This record gives sequence, C-alpha cells and structure tokens, in this order.
Amino acid sequence: MAIQFTRTEEKILAIAGRDLPDTEQPFKTIADEVGVDEQIVIDLLADLKKRKIIRRFGATLRHQKAGYGHNAMVAWRIPEDRDDEVGEIFSARPEISHCYIRRTYPEWTYNFYTMIHGERPGHALEVVAELEKQIGIDDNCVLDSIRELKKTSMVYFK
Repeated sequence: MAIQFTRTEEKILAIAGRDLPDTEQPFKTIADEVGVDEQIVIDLLADLKKRKIIRRFGATLRHQKAGYGHNAMVAWRIPEDRDDEVGEIFSARPEISHCYIRRTYPEWTYNFYTMIHGERPGHALEVVAELEKQIGIDDNCVLDSIRELKKTSMVYFK
C-alpha cells in the first residue's frame, strides 16, 4: 500500500529531494521555507529512514568536477557463492561508486557490475587489474564511459 503524505510532508520531501540548501542549518532552511519547525523536518526524514522508506540521505558527488573524469562500468562473472565476499571487497574501494548484482541471460552472462571512477586515462583499468588479482577472477567486460547523458536524482514531489 502506498504511503499517504500530508501536503506539508510532500513540500518537505520535494525540497529535501533536491540539492540541500547551502547553509549552516539546511534542515532549518527547509523548515523555514515550508513554514514548520526544524524538528518536524528532522523527525520526518529520520522516521522515513527508520522505516526503510528512505534508504540513505547523503550528498551526490559530481565525479567529473571532483577530478574523476575517466569512468568505466565493469561487468564481471562472479560465482554466486562468492557474491558477498566479492561485494565487500569491491564496495571497500573508494573508486567504486556503484556495485550491483543483476540477473544473467543466455546471451549476456555477466552478473556483477561496478562503476569505477578514475582520476586519469587508464586509472579505471588499473583498478580493474588490482581487483582481478585480489579476487582471483579476471572474467570481466570493461565498458568505458564515452559521454554522460543524464545524471539526476529522482523527483517524487514538485
């Protein structure tokens, strides 16, 4: 069953879903804009996180502006019994922003995906080589990013 939000909650979530205000007290700034107390904003977001409706609340790094302009999606063939082990190893790498397990298909048997951000040409491939040695698996397909066409957060309320 879908959650029913009040109009005030929708306004808070619409603002919180965009870039946070660049102020010392961003939740107070949101509260002031909506016309509620800051604690209402904090309590709403904390409750949604506790109920696992919001998985996380954090900053989005624009990797190109931070000096990571050479990126690659790497599709791996990882045995199912090693998913957790390899996932922990991959997730610990600061160069990896996304790490997913996906369904395979007869024509595409890769099941594990990482998005690797490199600081310079060739850096993502160096990370791949290090990971291959660490996990003992070199069965992968490196899909270099050519151009980013869209990168936005979901908008749930306007």
